Amino acid sequence: MNAVFTAVTLFSAITMLFICPTEFFPSALAAGENTIKCITALFCIYVFWMGLSAVAEEARLTQGVARLLTKPCAKLFKTDNKTAIKGIAMNLSCNLFGLGGAATPYAVSAINALEKDGNRRAQNLLFVINATGIQLVPATVIALRAAHQSTAPHDVALPSLISSVVCAFTAASAYLIFERFKRK
Repeated sequence: MNAVFTAVTLFSAITMLFICPTEFFPSALAAGENTIKCITALFCIYVFWMGLSAVAEEARLTQGVARLLTKPCAKLFKTDNKTAIKGIAMNLSCNLFGLGGAATPYAVSAINALEKDGNRRAQNLLFVINATGIQLVPATVIALRAAHQSTAPHDVALPSLISSVVCAFTAASAYLIFERFKRK
């Protein structure tokens, strides 16, 4: 993939040098400046959310949400393995709060516990749900919109939540339907 991006970049640069050579260097410098602004905005929002996530972890907020998710997780994933259920619930609660880094070890723990049980269905379902990425607050998108002087950067929050919930429901439903047909 790097070769493709390199080829496209070189082709674009050479084409620009032939079509409008006086604009090549100003455009390259402007692109670099925009890249630095974007990186700075992302860095700041990650620092803020990582600090907030540390507070949420210390306040045991994610553990509280995980307790609420325990019974639904046991039913949805069809397992009574306590380690797997705890891992799944903690993973989902961390992802809801946008704590992807904290969520990953719980997913790995849950997958390992489910693997010992031979529960391939639950492993796949956890993967599908994690791939859809439900978040209550899409902090990165809001930060990028704010960095680019959006007049209302937070307006994306509700549509993002709705679309991610619909995506998760659709993906999980499709997986469960195909799983049912595969068994027959």
